[in-house]
Amino acid sequence: MIKDKVAYITGGTKGIGFGIAKILLENGVSVAFSGRKKEDVEKAEQELKLISENVLGIVSDVKNLTNEEDAVRQIKEKFGRLDFVIANAGLGIFKPVDKLSAEEWNDMIETNLTGVFYTLKASVEELKKTEGYYITVSSLAGANFFENGTGYNASKFGVVGFTQAAMIDLRKYNIKSTVIMPGSVATHFNGNTPSEKDAWKIQPEDMGNLVLDILKMNSRVLPSKIEFRATKPAK
Repeated sequence: MIKDKVAYITGGTKGIGFGIAKILLENGVSVAFSGRKKEDVEKAEQELKLISENVLGIVSDVKNLTNEEDAVRQIKEKFGRLDFVIANAGLGIFKPVDKLSAEEWNDMIETNLTGVFYTLKASVEELKKTEGYYITVSSLAGANFFENGTGYNASKFGVVGFTQAAMIDLRKYNIKSTVIMPGSVATHFNGNTPSEKDAWKIQPEDMGNLVLDILKMNSRVLPSKIEFRATKPAK
């Protein structure tokens, strides 16, 4: 059902996006992924090609609509179609609201929220052709506010609302939309270096397997919002 389909993953050079890319490639999906830094994209592309040659690394900043439109053009040129879009790129800056700068606020909102819109805006006409799937990666921070989280909470609450509303707009074209809200994930997010101390957390491949399960569901089923957390609390 998903073999020979084509996916585009933003923020795919490491962490969640890279984990999703690996699982999809292992299951016969061709994968394009993007990142902001050329060296990171090239490194990830080399690693992913050990799984499958059906990989395309793209340098793109989701804050730039033209970048995302060019990414979709490159995907069409290489693979001829686009079936699945996973809007994963994001960042977090955690400070008290009186210490958070306007630049830091804008960077989070433009990346985490405007970026998911730009990715969809650039790809939606291709998804209409394939009756495809649009998935966003939000966070449990999209439902639970916390200290030092004003900018991050605002962006992730926004992603949840955006994706749910987009789901209603797009289902008339037989495009399915899901927002995933993970809790703690073992990634490089917020300056973390994954290690054994992160073994209790959701792993990137767990996110990949979740996306795989979503894409393989019967077309009559739409899991529009998924909260996804570690079984045990933080250690």
